[in-house]
Amino acid sequence: MQYFYRNIEPELLQWKNGAEHFPLLIRGARQVGKSSVIREFGKQFDYFLEINFEISPDMAKVFDADLQPQRICQELSLFYNIPVEAGKTLLFFDEIQSCVPAISSLRFFYEKMPELHVIAAGSLLEFALEELPSFGVGRVRSLYLYPFSFDEFLNALGENLLAKAIANASPENPLPEIVHTKALNLYKRFLIIGGMPKVVSYYVQTGNLLKCQQVLDDLFQSYQDDFVKYRKRVSNFMLLEVLRAVVRQNGGKFVYSKATPELNALQVKFCLELLVMAGLIFPVTHTAANGLPLGAEANPKFRKYFLLDTGIFHRMMQLDLSDLLLNNDFESINKGAIAELFTGLELLKSSTSRMELYYWHRETRNSQAEIDFLWQKQRKILPIEVKSGKKGSMQSLYIFLKEKGLEMGIRVSQENFSKLEQVSIIPLYAVKNIKRN
Repeated sequence: MQYFYRNIEPELLQWKNGAEHFPLLIRGARQVGKSSVIREFGKQFDYFLEINFEISPDMAKVFDADLQPQRICQELSLFYNIPVEAGKTLLFFDEIQSCVPAISSLRFFYEKMPELHVIAAGSLLEFALEELPSFGVGRVRSLYLYPFSFDEFLNALGENLLAKAIANASPENPLPEIVHTKALNLYKRFLIIGGMPKVVSYYVQTGNLLKCQQVLDDLFQSYQDDFVKYRKRVSNFMLLEVLRAVVRQNGGKFVYSKATPELNALQVKFCLELLVMAGLIFPVTHTAANGLPLGAEANPKFRKYFLLDTGIFHRMMQLDLSDLLLNNDFESINKGAIAELFTGLELLKSSTSRMELYYWHRETRNSQAEIDFLWQKQRKILPIEVKSGKKGSMQSLYIFLKEKGLEMGIRVSQENFSKLEQVSIIPLYAVKNIKRN
């Protein structure tokens, strides 16, 4: 599979060249490109030693005797015939969740061999870390990787100039209309393809959208096959039904009673927790938003849940691909509140740190209002209202601004960059600009 640039690379390079480098743990769902990124990064070193604990389970025996880094490195070096030297070697533990002692060893690499560059990654890693609640506090750094963001997709297509133009645009400096239209069309295509590296790579090489749908089906099947690894006491059926319920309820507060009649609320809640841990879905939690931090007034009883990828979302919704491609007014892509899903994903992908997303909702007899996302920018709360098309009132946004005494809000839509009173209008394809500008 062809490799494409990922936005995490500058952080990895900074870590490599820094005076102090904690062992890195790259976290994220299966098949989002963790191993590929690290292998590409390994080219920055004289030597690269990779141990995959799923492919080579016997290597777990190296960690049976003790967790002394010097001994571990010596044995691995002799077995693979690759030098392990500080400043010259990148030591990579892949699928580390399959060897819990190796996870525990990371803290000792920091304490006893801090000069050695060590990176670990794994799928379903959160389940293994749950068994080690005090793991690596202050000694191991985590970075999070997600499927391709829209700007990463543009760079993979060779549209580097467009990606830069979008990044530099603003309500005060909008894109030329012809460029805006081009970006919207590529955004529409990205919604169909999604950001899974295997699908992006196939599309860049072939341009075959129908085949990309088959690749997406295969990816989703592989996620279902992984369900058996989550918890032995939860059936594949339960997890799949709850995942389908998340897709059906996309964009709205998740209602347990509407998930599936076969499961009670506790079972649904447990499945949701497992799916979040696996990185297949992410929560957006309600908050009263009377001040910072936003999490201080969060209410986990009121949550939305979103799928990790728009391409997989389309396949699970079984939306008509021809309708998606041929409808030039973009209305077809708004089925299932996909604009909101895309926006939430882009906000998550704007950072390599763990992020919590929040929304605000007020429901009274005479006044209902909802803000899709709340973003902390510097020391201010920035409300973000998502519109799937080019029309729609901003009543909720104005209510929120007035009630909270805020000066500025964001409207994300298919419109070009512009400004209207207290509202900055950002195109859907430029969600990341909310953080940049």
